[in-house]
This record gives sequence, structure tokens and C-alpha cells, in this order.
Amino acid sequence: MFSLMRGATPVIVINKAQIAWDLLQKRGEIYSSRPRLIIAHELLSRGLRGLTMPYTKQWRTWRKVSQLRCYSAPAIQNTGLNVRAALAYLEHQTLEATIALRDFLRAPEQFATSVAFSIAYGQRTATLEDEKYRRNGEAPCFDCMFTWFRRTTFADMTSEALLQYPWLMYLPRFMQWFRFRWDEGYGKAEMLYMELLKDVEDRLKTGIAKECMATRSLRDQEALGISDVQLAFAMAAPFAAGIDTAISRFLWSTLASRRNTPQSKCTMRGVHEELDRVVGRNRLPTFDDQASLPCLDTFVKELNRWQTITPRGVPHALAADDVYQGHFIPKGTIIVPNVYTMMKDEETFPDAMRFSPEGFLKTDDPRMLDFTLSFGFGRRICPGMHVALQSLYFFFRQRWWRPRRFMWAFTVKPAQDETGATVLPDMNNQVVSGLTRKPAPFKCVIQPRFPDVAGMIHKEAAEADETLKAWD
Repeated sequence: MFSLMRGATPVIVINKAQIAWDLLQKRGEIYSSRPRLIIAHELLSRGLRGLTMPYTKQWRTWRKVSQLRCYSAPAIQNTGLNVRAALAYLEHQTLEATIALRDFLRAPEQFATSVAFSIAYGQRTATLEDEKYRRNGEAPCFDCMFTWFRRTTFADMTSEALLQYPWLMYLPRFMQWFRFRWDEGYGKAEMLYMELLKDVEDRLKTGIAKECMATRSLRDQEALGISDVQLAFAMAAPFAAGIDTAISRFLWSTLASRRNTPQSKCTMRGVHEELDRVVGRNRLPTFDDQASLPCLDTFVKELNRWQTITPRGVPHALAADDVYQGHFIPKGTIIVPNVYTMMKDEETFPDAMRFSPEGFLKTDDPRMLDFTLSFGFGRRICPGMHVALQSLYFFFRQRWWRPRRFMWAFTVKPAQDETGATVLPDMNNQVVSGLTRKPAPFKCVIQPRFPDVAGMIHKEAAEADETLKAWD
């Protein structure tokens, strides 16, 4: 790790996973806060977004809402985003993956959109043109929901000026020129989130609401002691965060499948053979098969490591003075986990620049077996991590290699140029949006593996459509 100064505030950048675990996880009581983010937290969200909240009672309440459990419904034993709660969404993810197989060429992000919306609000989005998705699509509200980190990244200079000259925040409102854009964005976001929550509340009163995070939270709102607008922003978190990350992971997985890994047995072909051997072609794989699919499991973990979509983790802030390995760390220090460098650390991941899933097969380190490095650390780890991992497994098992799913149904080949030469995607050509990144658009060739594919896909998708009508 190394340190630098941001004005009068010390900043420590952590490049080793072990140090991050020692500080951000083992000493989470004092390393779980956030630095002051004037634009992103105070102006753009009025302190209501859990990701940017400091480690306070308000954040703990937000986290509790994100991990609510509901034991009243046998079919859905939890309605939060913890590990047991994530199991409640398996059926819905399975159905969405079936429909996504039919629709992926048109809109691969539909899977993430609909699952995230169902988790939060108990309804699905039928298409990306659905009113729930595109409402206020041209307004700052939409931009705030899905790319607000990009905007706040470009606002760094303004935020820094406000930190250095805090008296600017006490000027009469009409003189605070720096906040007009962000106030407009917040107003649009609040209006949309409140409308979505009100819709669930109306369905709950009429008895037609599906069990979801919003229904459970509305029932417990008084006990939680949170306002309507606080609840509205908390409910929007899965919808706002799930889309971009899932799209990025799917695109990275597509890139990963094209890399030449001749020394690895857990390549695309190796996982394909494993699925054929374990599952066969007469039934659909389920999560019960996961323990028997080590190549698939390590492939997904290696995907998270090899090209993480969050190369720079969300910064933490130290709440009290501390000493680590003889070094004094003062209160208020900003801690930046450099996730990209951690993932490329040769001491932790030998031959780290190569796509090599076998590394996870050879380790007995529980932190590697339960690999969550890309989801954050300690008490600030992503509350939707388990749902995101399940979605990623579904992309692989149901949209790639498993029978009657993506790789069972289609062959994927690199595109060719006008001379017939193979054109692989450029791994360095990336689109960066705030804290996340994904590959720039690239071309590939997707073909059915045999003539009956289309008919089988449409048949299963039609059955899934009928089942999902209850969520419309």
C-alpha cells in the first residue's frame, strides 16, 4: 500500500487483498465509513443512497432494509438480499433466463433489469421499452439511476472545492450555482422512486402485491423508523445497481470465452464437456448440480478476478486513529481498495495476467473458495452479492453451456474481417462509467447448433411467459 495527500486529508491505497481483509474486514468497526462526498451523497441523493452513506445508524437501518427476512411465505422465505434470501429468487431467475435465451440478441440486459425490478417491487419489466424502465428516460432522473457515478466522477473538482471552502454550502440557495444540476437530478429521482413505491403500496392495499423487498419493508416501516422517501431510495438500490453490473459481467464473460487458454482444462470446451457429463442433454441443470460442476464454479470465479468490472473499489473512511504493522493511520484517512491490483497480484494469483481458472481448484483458502473480492469488503460488502452471483451462474449454466440453454443451443465464434482473418475483441478497449467498466461494443458470430433449436427455445419461452404473467 502507499499513501498520498488529498489537500489536508491523507489517502491510503491498498494493493494487497490481505491488507484489505485485515483492515476493512477484521477492523470493520472503524473502517466501514465513507469519506464526505458532497456531490454524490449530499446533493445528488440528499444523503439517501446507502452506497455513499457514512457508517451511522441511518446506514445500519438501510442495510437492515436491504437484508430483510420474511418467514411468513413458505415459497419465499426471505425478501432481502442476503444469502438465504437470494434463494427466493431462483425460480424467477430461471424463468427470466429462459426468456432471455430467446431475447438475448435483441436485449441481453433484459435479464438483469427484470430480476432486479422483481426483487425490489414484485413486478417484472416485459421489455426494455416497458414504461417502468423508460419512464423519464430523457430526464436527469434516468441518468441518475444508471450512470450517476459517471456524473459524480466528472464533478470531482467541484466536490474538492466545496471541501476546501465549505462556506459555499451556506450561501443563499440561488447563489449556489454548483448545485442546480444536482438538485434537478435528485428531484427527478425522488419523483420516480416515490411513484414506484406508491404503486407497490396500492397493490398491497388491494391484496394483489407479490412478496418483495418493498412489501416487507412497507409492513415494517413503522418499526424501522424510516420515512417514505428513505424507503423509496432503499427500494431502488437493486433496480439502479443491478442493470449495469450484470451487463458488464455478461460482456466480460463473452470476452473471456474467446481468450486462448490452451493449458487450462476449465476452458469453454472443458466446462461444456463437464456439463454434458454431469447433467447430460435430457434435463436442465439446477443449482443442485453446482457442487458437481467444479470447472463451471472456478470459471465464474476466474471471470470475477481476471477482468473485474470495479477496478477501483468504493473508498472507505477511518473513524478512529489506528496502527497497522507499525504505521500510524489517523482518523479521517480515506482508504481506497485498488481491486484491480489485488486481482493481478502474483503472490495471491500465480500467472495472474492469464485467464486460469485452475488456481481456484488448487486452493484450500476459504476466502478463495468463497470468492467475493469484487463485491467489496467487510460490513460494506454489496448486499446484493448473492443475487448477482446467482445471475452470473445462470448466464453460464442457462445461457452458455448447459443443455437447452445458450451454449447448448448456439455456437459463438469471433467475427472475421474482409480478408477472412479472425478478429478478437480488444481487451484494452473499455468503456468506463464512474467506478465500473465494461468492454466497448464488439462483433461476434452466433449460430444455432442444430435445426430444432429455434422451436425448442420458443416453446420453453412461451411456458415461462405464462408463468411470469403473475408478475406483470
